[in-house]
Amino acid sequence: MRTSVLPTSWRPSPTALLPADPTVYEGPRLAFWGAIAWLLVITTRSLIHLLLPDGGAHSIATIDIAVAAGSDIVALFGQWGASQLLLAVLLWALLLRWRGTVPLVLLVFSAEPCLRGLAGHLKPLTTVGTPPGGALNWVVLPGLLILLWLSLCPAERDVTRS
Repeated sequence: MRTSVLPTSWRPSPTALLPADPTVYEGPRLAFWGAIAWLLVITTRSLIHLLLPDGGAHSIATIDIAVAAGSDIVALFGQWGASQLLLAVLLWALLLRWRGTVPLVLLVFSAEPCLRGLAGHLKPLTTVGTPPGGALNWVVLPGLLILLWLSLCPAERDVTRS
């Protein structure tokens, strides 16, 4: 049996954030599949930072790496990608093995753009253009917060589908 696509009650349950049984997810499927979709984006981003020759520093984030410490910038982007990939693997394990952690994973997804925004404010980065992370940070946050809200709301079991 699966849960329905949308919640049956729009009142969130705070206990759903850390459920007693993390193998059981009682929220709507929409939140689960939204989390999977965003985790695909995060995994792709981490692989780009890890595998591109410039780590995406210049080719994507438009950072000038033709400076004295340019190779250090590229190295940091590669190391950042490795850390992101480790986090992504952990989040994949949580979502696929312990589906009851969907709200917790969505909370992490929602906190990440806020913390990156704070880091960018405290330590501004000089770029030629607007990096995708800077442009999309605040665009995706409302969607992630809606998915988080949905994941905390109970959904009815759909007995017609198995």
